Amino acid sequence: MTPTETRDKVLAARNAKAGTWDDEKSGDAGGEAAFKVLTREEAQALRAKNPLLSPWKVVAAQAAAGVVFTALWWLFAEGSVKAWSALYGAVAVVLPNALMAWGTTRRQVTNASAAVLSFAVWELVKILLVIAILVVVAKQVADLSWVAMLLTMMGCLKVNWLVLLTRGRNKSISDGN
Repeated sequence: MTPTETRDKVLAARNAKAGTWDDEKSGDAGGEAAFKVLTREEAQALRAKNPLLSPWKVVAAQAAAGVVFTALWWLFAEGSVKAWSALYGAVAVVLPNALMAWGTTRRQVTNASAAVLSFAVWELVKILLVIAILVVVAKQVADLSWVAMLLTMMGCLKVNWLVLLTRGRNKSISDGN
């Protein structure tokens, strides 16, 4: 018996015990259709239609934004101190996020609780690394431009929204179907 068949039998048994629930015919209060369990083929088709966003695309976009911000500080600020500060800000965002992306994608986790634990651990590592980078930069760089560094950090962090916008909208939603 496959895992899908086992899951379907468990769900059927739960629905039979509930008695009063009729998920096939009723919807929710908003008039939407009730929850439908997908078959393996339907789930694969849905995944093919809406692929997962790779964290490496986000890291690459953050690195590109860091380069752009550093170049802008280099061009429009008097001197390279602000450009170096902007570069430190980009490193404080990109390096920890790259480490987290590597840590969470290096092996596939099949258990949901293990995935949540892995995410939480790598998020903690990321936060500690950001703090360490900022402390080292603050102590080691005498003429640090906090404005340039913090603005670059914010720009690199906010580029995540641009990555999400580049994915586009689902055609069935825009068609109204």
